[in-house]
Amino acid sequence: MSQVQITFPDGSARPFPSGVTGMQVAESISPRLAKEAIAVKVNGVVRDLNLPVTNDASIELLTFDAPQGKEVFWHSSSHIMAQAVQELFPGVKLAIGPPIEEGWYYDFEVPEPFSPEDLERIEKKMAEIVAEDAPFRCEVKKRADSISYYKGKGATYKVELLEGIEDDTVTFYYDSRFEDLCRGPHIPRTGIVKAFKLTSTSGAYWRGDETKARLQRIYGISFPKASMLDEYLKRLEEAKKRDHRLLGKQLELYHISEEVGPGLVLWLPRGARVRNEIENFWREEHLKFGYDLVYSPHIANLDLWHRSGHTGFYAENMYSPMDVDERKYQIKPMNCPFHIQMYRSRLWSYRDLPLRWAELGTVYRYERAGVLHGLMRVRGFTQDDAHHFVTPEGMEEELVWLIRFCVHILKSFGFTDYAVYLSTRPKDAIGNPEDWERAEAGLRRAMEIVGLKYQVDEGGGAFYGPKIDIGIKDALGRPWQCSTIQFDFNLPERFDLSFAASDGQHKRPLMIHRALLGSIERFFGVLVEHYAGNFPLWLAPVQVRLLPITDAVNAFASAVTEKLKAGGIRAELDARSEKIGAKIRDAELMKVPYMFVVGGREAEKDAVSVRRHGVGDLGVKSVDEAMKLLQDEIAGKGLSKNEK
Repeated sequence: MSQVQITFPDGSARPFPSGVTGMQVAESISPRLAKEAIAVKVNGVVRDLNLPVTNDASIELLTFDAPQGKEVFWHSSSHIMAQAVQELFPGVKLAIGPPIEEGWYYDFEVPEPFSPEDLERIEKKMAEIVAEDAPFRCEVKKRADSISYYKGKGATYKVELLEGIEDDTVTFYYDSRFEDLCRGPHIPRTGIVKAFKLTSTSGAYWRGDETKARLQRIYGISFPKASMLDEYLKRLEEAKKRDHRLLGKQLELYHISEEVGPGLVLWLPRGARVRNEIENFWREEHLKFGYDLVYSPHIANLDLWHRSGHTGFYAENMYSPMDVDERKYQIKPMNCPFHIQMYRSRLWSYRDLPLRWAELGTVYRYERAGVLHGLMRVRGFTQDDAHHFVTPEGMEEELVWLIRFCVHILKSFGFTDYAVYLSTRPKDAIGNPEDWERAEAGLRRAMEIVGLKYQVDEGGGAFYGPKIDIGIKDALGRPWQCSTIQFDFNLPERFDLSFAASDGQHKRPLMIHRALLGSIERFFGVLVEHYAGNFPLWLAPVQVRLLPITDAVNAFASAVTEKLKAGGIRAELDARSEKIGAKIRDAELMKVPYMFVVGGREAEKDAVSVRRHGVGDLGVKSVDEAMKLLQDEIAGKGLSKNEK
């Protein structure tokens, strides 16, 4: 019998009979792994566990703990749910059911929206399908035959999907009595899904297009252990309490008005104070660490966007051009072409590089109404954008510097746990393969020097260059994509950028796009949820509230308020004729970090009674002592330049 050499992630290798499956490999390692294995990655491609391996290959057995293992698990769960819906609601039309960041959804065309009672029935039916422990199996069919088959069933959405596929063959997956057009892969059996919950329903347009049919979407989550579901539901309950949309209203941070337009944020005074602190800190640190700040306009001649290529590959996210002086102008979706024009304003020498140009640039992108979500997905936002122009020789040193600066900024806002991905060369990549290899190697070495653990997304880079993405994990362990360091081999070519090298020749600089916070709006929303609205003192919109016990001490409390303001502290006075208990309760609800309670005895001693939000009484302190307490805590934010 012929054999194949199987290489494992740790570099070890073993011979196996040709045709060995991922499940058989798992069984040869341990019964526990065979029980927990969900899928197998063969030479970087995720596949079903039961598919044979007939050539030497590198493999990785995926469990639910692996991100790609979760995707397979949740995608399979969506099939189980779709089967339950199909059996309970005869005549339902199936659309699509992909895995998402946490769980899955499936879209259906049904006469009426799903009710809470419907979800309960669907969950019961899913439990029956899981109990069958039916195997998932794959069949390859001709695309033309599949189109005819689905047309005969009136499955219009599946027909449209098939018509958009170029391959002559397609795959169908079967489990129990259910079939679905699907690329896969899937878990071995339905019984692996031990715990699940249908979490919500919503309306959704087919393919996100408001001009197409409105479908009903069901969201769900599933796990291989019941304890995992219990933990998730507790976390979900906590996440609801932290929802930035609810806290944004409660704490009077921002407002979105339909009269202004969906996805356009109105910053209220309290939210604007927090934003101002974020931006001031951002500017101070950029200047301290060697950036130059630049500014660019909100619109530009449409020809600029033609040359940059945005009107070609990014048109669907851009608004319609406007007429100005009989010429077309485009509101900007990105800042890059402006920074490039700044670079082209003169000839640079290798001695001038690297150039580090940063901008808080407001951009406008069209997002479909169905995907707008509070501050997390908007149509107008301020990007903390920067571009580095470097020599090829200085690339690695610049990347190390840049990653360290990125980590410094994120730590300063309280984020220390990251999910980091390196996205490598895709099939449609442009540019010299050697440039790609050098850039990818530079990103790898820089992350290793800094000590960042990362995963590789093979082929996941943009067509114009490799990148690293740094997702910050919040207090609930949820990853949020914020920081990106992206090479660009496209724009320097399109705009013919050059610098004078040491040998006198004109050479092409390397260009690196960089965002640290991503956008101010989205990062602000993440901060709200991370801190549950309890901002650290330096960011809090109101840092201390003065609470006079009686009207007789209002004048003293007012004088203390003004003194605190003069000392750089955001203080406000609650001079309402309310009981002190009500004033304290209101300050707690607004999550004001400190409360200074003032009565007759405090006024006589030039003192205040200090309370901390969520903690309680900290005792009586002189006004100067209390002010220094706040000033010291505020000054403790961030890291010094020497700690970078």
